[in-house]
Amino acid sequence: MSSVVVMSRVSVRRGSSFLLSDVDLRIDEGERWVVIGPNGAGKTTLLLVASGRMFPTTGTVELLGEEVGAVDMAEVKPRIGWASSAMFADIPPRESVFDVVMTGAYAVSGRWREEYEDTDRDRAARLISAWGVADLSGRTYGTLSEGERKRTLIARALMSDPELLLLDEPGAGLDLGGREDLVDRMNTLALDPDAPTQIVVTHHVEEIPSGFTHALLLRGGAVTAAGPLADVLTDEHLTATFGLPITVRRDAGRWYARRSTV
Repeated sequence: MSSVVVMSRVSVRRGSSFLLSDVDLRIDEGERWVVIGPNGAGKTTLLLVASGRMFPTTGTVELLGEEVGAVDMAEVKPRIGWASSAMFADIPPRESVFDVVMTGAYAVSGRWREEYEDTDRDRAARLISAWGVADLSGRTYGTLSEGERKRTLIARALMSDPELLLLDEPGAGLDLGGREDLVDRMNTLALDPDAPTQIVVTHHVEEIPSGFTHALLLRGGAVTAAGPLADVLTDEHLTATFGLPITVRRDAGRWYARRSTV
């Protein structure tokens, strides 16, 4: 099995602070990883490094078999799907939902002079339907709710048929119905054998799709635990990661956590 992401002693420093510190990580093809930790733990920074959008201060990174810094990242980035709330400001608010998704084929924001084929339009239509925004395809991006925007961005991230899919807090800010709808769609994607390797950042174990295989816990930029989901999501590891006593359980394939009262 080939490796999709390999980080060796990766640190990211800004001024006197370390956003990541000596991170070792290997993610193999077909795995589905969730990254969990408190605010400021370094989750988004880790995802930025895994996307090739941020270079480490020290350490080495390999993405899709290519060493970051030794290859033109413009050739690698189209093979990586990326969806984050940080993209909201990059998408023209008057762009139609359909065009927001279709332009993901070229990883550009806004229609310019790209030439699209019928296969591109067909793929965009299928993804828009799969992520529940087909009824919104003619709407402008700026008129969407937060949940609708997030589903649109995930469809866009999949447009280029990436080998690696990175989702940064896709459930943040959603109400209960929106979160459950999103988790259900993400679970369908996770169980698809043809889907890309996935890394999802979240604050909440309740948002982990049942098809996910591995977890990485971060605190203060350092890894507190990493490996198969059941080995990592334990009372001991989550307590150490969040700094307060936590009890975690699994029911019908979903994870739940609460503060321990014992």
